[in-house]
Amino acid sequence: MNAPKLFPDGFLWGSATAAYQVEGAAWEDGRGASIWDTYARTPGKVHEGHNGDVACDHYHRYAEDVALMEKLNLGAYRFSVSMARVMPDGRAVNQAGLDFYRRLTDELLARDVVPWLTLYHWDLPQALQEAGGWPSRDTAYRFTDYAAAVHDALGDRIRFWTTLNEPWCSSFLGYAEGRHAPGLTDPVAGVRAAHHLLLAHGLATHELRSRDADLSLGLTLNFADVTPADPDSPGDRDAARRIDGLSNRYFLDPLFRGRYSPDVLEDLASVWPEDLVVDGDLSLISAPMDVLGVNYYSGNTVRGVPPEDAHAAADRARVAGGPSANVGSEHVEFVPQDVPRTAMGWEVRPQGLTDLLLRLQRDYSGPAGTQLYVTENGAAYDDQPDADGFVQDDDRLGYVRTHLGAVHDAMAQGVQVEGYFLWSLLDNFEWAYGYDKRFGIVRVDYDTLVRVPKASARWYATVAGSNRVD
Repeated sequence: MNAPKLFPDGFLWGSATAAYQVEGAAWEDGRGASIWDTYARTPGKVHEGHNGDVACDHYHRYAEDVALMEKLNLGAYRFSVSMARVMPDGRAVNQAGLDFYRRLTDELLARDVVPWLTLYHWDLPQALQEAGGWPSRDTAYRFTDYAAAVHDALGDRIRFWTTLNEPWCSSFLGYAEGRHAPGLTDPVAGVRAAHHLLLAHGLATHELRSRDADLSLGLTLNFADVTPADPDSPGDRDAARRIDGLSNRYFLDPLFRGRYSPDVLEDLASVWPEDLVVDGDLSLISAPMDVLGVNYYSGNTVRGVPPEDAHAAADRARVAGGPSANVGSEHVEFVPQDVPRTAMGWEVRPQGLTDLLLRLQRDYSGPAGTQLYVTENGAAYDDQPDADGFVQDDDRLGYVRTHLGAVHDAMAQGVQVEGYFLWSLLDNFEWAYGYDKRFGIVRVDYDTLVRVPKASARWYATVAGSNRVD
């Protein structure tokens, strides 16, 4: 039997959600339409009839949910603020919307659960999209005004502030691939959106830092561990370099090194606008961060393909959900591996998380003194409840156990990981999949909205209460 894996005192155990996925109350207390409200009502984009209007009704049931967090020994709750609730038109502050986050924060603090705030988890006000969205530079300035308004309301009670969650998804999936809101398929718009999201992070970080030097500031990126199918093949190694550049280094290098990598610029030369980067942008973007949030679910094995096969490979990548099939990955094919998969079709590759954490500290966060937190990790499986609504979700439990083992392995090799947030606390609206994919450790009956902790929740409560993974 394997020896238990012990985590240090002070290690932060949490779980995470996002506003559009759990809150509901879509049209209450002055909330305006977001791009996801619009996208979910666009035929063919999300399962018919599925949207976030009710979701998990967290807006009304937050006190119940926070009490559940306390019972599960969670030390922190990572939640996002809905920009569409706080600034419905992208400009004017809606105090009734801010009041919800005041109530939520107070409830968390009363239960000794650390509130971990994310300013943006993909729900841009539709009004700002109609004014140009993230491809417009002005959106970065509107986002900074929004960050200041949220800080006015919550800055005295929240220490951890994340500017953005997964800007890769917001930009490339939303503007270049059309698989996320707002559903555009314009590679140039995707590149513009990605840079302006980074600029929004830099501007908001500067604004928040000027208000309170003691805040813990950062952002969260989604990462994939990318490996060549044949390490001895120059074509496969170049394919891995290309996808790593688009998925990982596109954001890491401006944030930590104040530049875009020359090879990424070369890969994107045909869609890179000459006027995109303005003097001063990169110094703002690369301002020191306190925290880098690491979201990890799976990895990719890739193979290089000759030019004559590029279009077919890109089509296969889109079907498989490969990174940025419309943007710079035309000469890459994603190679399935013979490993277990989740209900999303994602490969279960815990070793990739160890390798990723080692790389991030070695090449990026370590020299900058930035703390690493795993801010999302989890799995969707086809849960089957019993007559009482209980789910014996052994596959999910096993997924989390092995990935916590991977985090522990990285820490044993010197990586300073400060905490772990399991995705997700609740079954919820899973973006383009609607309610058909369940990531939660707590089952939500979407007819009654009753919450029932699954076997994974009971197990995770034991881990969080003991700092130990058996």
